[in-house]
Amino acid sequence: MWDVAKPLALDFDPIARADELWTRRWGQVPAMAAITSVMRAHQILLARVDAVVKPYGLTFARYEALVLLTFSRTGELSLSKIGERLMVHPTSVTNTVDRLEKAGLVSRRPNPLDGRGVLAAITPRGREVVEQATRELMAIEFGLESYDDEQCRQVFDLLRPLRVTAGDFSEAPAGTVP
Repeated sequence: MWDVAKPLALDFDPIARADELWTRRWGQVPAMAAITSVMRAHQILLARVDAVVKPYGLTFARYEALVLLTFSRTGELSLSKIGERLMVHPTSVTNTVDRLEKAGLVSRRPNPLDGRGVLAAITPRGREVVEQATRELMAIEFGLESYDDEQCRQVFDLLRPLRVTAGDFSEAPAGTVP
């Protein structure tokens, strides 16, 4: 199996070639080349990020959950709040927290405010791991070192309407700070 983060050393851009062939067969559809590029970028970035967090026993999803817990005032959140913030299915949150708990990076306790709910709390070891992994991810600029800060902001801005349309969040009225 080839590593998705390493170039295939082709002497042409396969996505540009697919775009040319697509145009000949079905007409020009810039969205096809864009989505194919986004999907390939996702593969590349996920492989790069996972390579950094894997030595810590993490996947990017587990890393994100740990980071989210460090952002909370108390270092703990309900599983439902984790799922809401990470925009994942409750089953995924349970699996993520199970694995983090087995690794000693989080602990669970009943939610005193919700008799059926569970809180996940980051452990001291979890804090150490997230700090170390974060330093390494920042050193590779989360795999986006090919772009400067302004270009990263442009990528964020270009993808934001897609996320709004998908219902990830509502667009704040102009002039307000979320």
